[in-house]
Amino acid sequence: MNIQFKNSVPPVEENALKENPSLAQIEFRNVTKMYGAVTAVRDLSLAVRRGEFLTILGPSGSGKTTALMLLAGFESPTQGDIFIAGKSVAAVPSYRRDQGIVFQSYALFPHLTVSRNLEFPLEMRGMAAAEREKRVRRVLERVHLEDFGSRLPSQLSGGQQQRVALARALIADPPFLLLDEPLGALDRNLREQMQIEMKNLHKEFGITTICVTHDQEEALTLSDRIVVMRAGQIEQIGTPEALYDRPATRFVANFLGEANVLENPSFSVELDSTAPSNTVAMIRPERISISAPRAHKRPDADKRQSVTGIVDDMIYAGPLRKYHVRVGNIVLIVREHVAAGQRAFQSGDEVQIDWLRSDIRLVAA
Repeated sequence: MNIQFKNSVPPVEENALKENPSLAQIEFRNVTKMYGAVTAVRDLSLAVRRGEFLTILGPSGSGKTTALMLLAGFESPTQGDIFIAGKSVAAVPSYRRDQGIVFQSYALFPHLTVSRNLEFPLEMRGMAAAEREKRVRRVLERVHLEDFGSRLPSQLSGGQQQRVALARALIADPPFLLLDEPLGALDRNLREQMQIEMKNLHKEFGITTICVTHDQEEALTLSDRIVVMRAGQIEQIGTPEALYDRPATRFVANFLGEANVLENPSFSVELDSTAPSNTVAMIRPERISISAPRAHKRPDADKRQSVTGIVDDMIYAGPLRKYHVRVGNIVLIVREHVAAGQRAFQSGDEVQIDWLRSDIRLVAA
């Protein structure tokens, strides 16, 4: 099994980029950032394609925010270089980089109305008043706030403030957009609504977007590609589907969703192929089926592995039930959608759980 831990990114020349816009618009080339003896980012090489939505995901201390601050120009690399459209920007200050930024705190001017908040970056660029007014009106309509231009930020809900922050970042038509935990201050329902809104805005504007978050659901929902970082380095890069379904390492498997790591179980894990050394078997909870011990034999039983266990706990979560099933020396998580007439097992029940052997993934230990 070939497991890749880092992507090797060749340099992209400016002329080639002009001829083929699908090539990298933004590049980190062997970037390291140190704070004294602490290495926040180590040898980071990453290419961002024009028009894609790329999310940098990782726990606290993984280096994701430092990478964004380096790209924004708020920090300078200790080593390496950063390129935008083929030109080095490592020594270019933030105010000279043509970019839109949305912070978790929104950073709206509290004493200015919504319209004036949006007009301010255009005024700094010397745009004529008539054109500023026209652009503000158009952007407010796009984010469904056309009737809120005269209000102060304090008179808006959290979701409305988030839309104003997005509108301000987009109004000057920057070549790329940076999002720093953009939905972190919102409650769950509002976060889900704004995820859809941000996805639609990205589709409409087609702007290259780099988002930093620790929220796995947000990353999976919004991204064309996800970069998972750990201890200042890239652990894995891929599409949301690829990272969730085919994680390369135990860390990615556990960080991006829930994972059952089958390490030294009391039963033998059946595989369709020989496991390489230094790997461990893993399966997602929703890939496991649960039933009574004497349930009818499945038509595809020859492709499945079945074991018997005892329910430790059942958690009801509306459309889902999550079971903790003890099988010998390990506890497996099983997640199933609730359906009419479906049996709900309780703590202490003996159950049979089974899965397709093809749903087992081998990850680097």
